[in-house]
Amino acid sequence: MPTRRAALTLATAPIWSAPLLSTALWSAPIRQARAQAGWPAARPIEIHVGFSAGGGVDVMARAVAPFLANLLPGARFVIVNRPGAGGQLGHEAAANAAPDGYALGATTMPGLVSHPIERAVRYRVADLTYLANVVDDPCALFVRPESPYRTLADIIAAGRARPEILTYGLTGIGSDDHLTMFRFEATTGARLTHVPFPGIGQMLPQVFTGQVDIAAMNVSEALPFVREGRLRGIGQASATRWPGLPDLPTYREQGVDVLGSASRGFVGPAGMPEEVTQRLITAFTTMLADPSFIREAERLSMPLRPVLGADYRAMALAMEAELRALWATRRWNQG
Repeated sequence: MPTRRAALTLATAPIWSAPLLSTALWSAPIRQARAQAGWPAARPIEIHVGFSAGGGVDVMARAVAPFLANLLPGARFVIVNRPGAGGQLGHEAAANAAPDGYALGATTMPGLVSHPIERAVRYRVADLTYLANVVDDPCALFVRPESPYRTLADIIAAGRARPEILTYGLTGIGSDDHLTMFRFEATTGARLTHVPFPGIGQMLPQVFTGQVDIAAMNVSEALPFVREGRLRGIGQASATRWPGLPDLPTYREQGVDVLGSASRGFVGPAGMPEEVTQRLITAFTTMLADPSFIREAERLSMPLRPVLGADYRAMALAMEAELRALWATRRWNQG
């Protein structure tokens, strides 16, 4: 299984499989069996990822796939990276696929719910089939080691003294990092300029070379680069310090009352068969309680937050309502 660093250069997506399911195990009514004939063994199940290889959504999808394959006999999963528009392309690919259980989306919120608010997309948040949230990954700010900025106070001072001169890179307008910075600017009065990238693989070289001043990214994505000494943390937008970066103070510790994170999980298109949906939710439920998966998540620095089925849908709709209210006060795509 690829590590986060290896995934940055991964060119092809691996397929994971498990032994074929015996037809004797089927207990659904005949009409349902015909409707879902062969699932999940008939062909590979695609997981659409709206970001390039190596980012947090991609790492999560690749970590989850082999565990799901073991829990769904006959299932084979293939990761399909569709980077662009802050994850929108991947979300649309999953949402508009045939609702037969052979196409899922690895999602990130708030992007999944913020994009339909700010622009036209080819899906409705309420219509998707919600399977499971897996990760809740705090947003944070990082700079190259030699950067003169060492605290949030330094960034705030620069953003007030020289509005829109300081730049920060992120992966998409309306993303968790963008909306967290949007709140950061509104709270502090600092004005910075955001530079969106399709993925961290494109963003980080610009930060390492000083072309972009700050990386706005999730703690799990930054951890290997902090350990290597290529990035230095400024602050994390979580209620408490993430154990993976215990020396990185929170925004609140530095006097800025802002929280933000990426909630990453899995959805399917509208209208998926109930039996297929429930089998997937059951598999996610089992996986998220499996000590082996929990250890793998810790190894990959994935902060877990299981939210399943109807609860996951309610979480998405609540976030959509909150962001629509925010949009009514100030549109985050207008600077």
